[in-house]
Amino acid sequence: MPEPLKAMYHEPFLRAFVHIVKKAYPAFDGEAFVRLTLGPGWDELELKGRMHRIAESLGATLPAEYERALDVLEAIADECHGFPYLFFPDFVETYGLDHWDRSVAALEKFTRMSSSEFAVRPFLKRDQPRMMAQMEARSKHPNEHVRRLASEGCRPRLPWADALPALKRDPAPIWPILEQLKADPSEYVRRSVANNLNDISKDHPEQVLAIAQAWKGVSEETDWILRHGCRGLLRAAHPEVMALFGIMPQPEVQVKDWAVTPTEVATGGSVEFRYSLQVPDGEPIKLRVELAAFFPRTTGKYYRKLFKLSEKVVSGGVLLQGGRRFSFADLSTRRHYPGIHRLALVVNGQEIASVDVLLQGEGT
Repeated sequence: MPEPLKAMYHEPFLRAFVHIVKKAYPAFDGEAFVRLTLGPGWDELELKGRMHRIAESLGATLPAEYERALDVLEAIADECHGFPYLFFPDFVETYGLDHWDRSVAALEKFTRMSSSEFAVRPFLKRDQPRMMAQMEARSKHPNEHVRRLASEGCRPRLPWADALPALKRDPAPIWPILEQLKADPSEYVRRSVANNLNDISKDHPEQVLAIAQAWKGVSEETDWILRHGCRGLLRAAHPEVMALFGIMPQPEVQVKDWAVTPTEVATGGSVEFRYSLQVPDGEPIKLRVELAAFFPRTTGKYYRKLFKLSEKVVSGGVLLQGGRRFSFADLSTRRHYPGIHRLALVVNGQEIASVDVLLQGEGT
């Protein structure tokens, strides 16, 4: 099993970072910084908790004046690239809300070497019009990392981050940013635009549908954004969105084979499934084939998760076949509980076959 991301923060990493800080700030008390960071509760902290602990330890060991401390971090920023250095923006978020102009400029700098998508959100909550104006300006920036921040930072439901209730209620301030970025040359930026659309679709599907209808066909890149941005609506079999992408409900296909083996499996195990679908004679049709897995919760209720298997135009009379392995190993985002799990075959949003699988508990 791979190490959790939080394991990248360890004493050798911290001591290497101390060496970098001392180049810009020789008086830095590296021993105190390491001691504070690895102090009580460190082992129990998850990834973001560890990032924040490092930021707090910097707050205790860099110069007490925020702007002087920020001078140090900005001076070494070019040596600190990548995901591990998300604690730079965390430092700004923690100590810089009352230093707006300086902090916003620092976040723009830090996002180029890591990402400031989490740290801009407290600024959005404090003064949304002011910050959204800044984000719109960033959407025209020559640097792709800064343009991405314009979209990623204002996602209403950004994972691992606090939600933005005001933008969940009314996403109108986001649209000028996404409009600017809808044909961005960077895939990195376009993926963020798509994820922002998907966030908005959970609260305002009709607005995303209207955008999709307006943008469809603008360019190949924009069509990809729409497809990825409407993925939640496609999974929900939203009829107008499905029609927009040429997926018609209730295709007249026949299930020739649907098998899952074994139907009893131990915790952490897996099953194999296969399917065969007979397409009727006639014109080609577009088929979106998905696996729907129904997982029991501890409350006794179930929740459904869809896994895309195939999507393509199929000629009339063809026998479409496929299969895959499905694992019941626990993930950081999903835990499996003993009991009946239903696996269903879904075609163009319609469930057409299913099998129950018994997941046995430990010691069963």
